[in-house]
Amino acid sequence: MERFEIFAGHMEISNGFSELNDPEDQRQRFEEQLKERARGDEEAHQMDEDYIRALSYGMPPTGGVGVGVDRLAMLLTNSQTIRDVILFPLLRPEKASTAESADTSDGK
Repeated sequence: MERFEIFAGHMEISNGFSELNDPEDQRQRFEEQLKERARGDEEAHQMDEDYIRALSYGMPPTGGVGVGVDRLAMLLTNSQTIRDVILFPLLRPEKASTAESADTSDGK
């Protein structure tokens, strides 16, 4: 399995990976999981013969990528912090109105 990250504007925007598609390697990994299961690890995987068969028929390389929409929005809007683009207004810093800031500057 290979892992990669995409960076733009000095920040990570995406995280990606490739999947293991070697049937012999996958079978060995499943067999190791079966040994772990025999030792009492309930979370260890069972053997998946259908998946190994699909790999042996020539399943094409697969992978995935996750793009951070908030990071992409930061890049497109030239924002310095994620708070400027996040959709939750309660997390944005409050901005005082001009009248309120004038009242506080008098000491009133």
